[in-house]
Amino acid sequence: MSKEKIIYLNEDIREKEVRCVGDDGEVYGVISSEEALDIANKMGLDLVLIAPDAKPPVCKIMDYGKFRYQQEKKQKEAKKKQKTIDIKEIKLSAKIAQNDINYKVKHAVEFLRDGKHVKFRVFLKGREMSNPSVGVELLNKIYESIKEFCDKDKEPMFEGRYVNLLVTPKK
Repeated sequence: MSKEKIIYLNEDIREKEVRCVGDDGEVYGVISSEEALDIANKMGLDLVLIAPDAKPPVCKIMDYGKFRYQQEKKQKEAKKKQKTIDIKEIKLSAKIAQNDINYKVKHAVEFLRDGKHVKFRVFLKGREMSNPSVGVELLNKIYESIKEFCDKDKEPMFEGRYVNLLVTPKK
């Protein structure tokens, strides 16, 4: 809610003429803002500026408190239905021993079983930068050993000093 736009209500509306719409869908047409405010006050509702950039600006007569409550309720429901993705990162070097690879793969399989995404990163040092295919080959070798538990998100990619591979758990 940090990017919430400013909403003008009742007396805050400074426009001379506005296009006014009722809460029930009734169209009042283009009238002065004072007249629209009088109509809203007689109904016991608020006059809300909903389209300030339109020519003339559009106002709606509504119960603003109820409207805001419903908007917040919708946002909370949407937030509940959101699924967060956990990405676990496993760092490797290009000259890693086989038993270290087995150890890292074992942890990756545990993460994948928990439903987490796993990002493998091979760090290239010094002269290894001139031959990044070493990192790609290592990541392909690791993927071959865990492919029954996961799917490749993308092929191994070269980013700066790293070669990255993101794998997602099989459904």
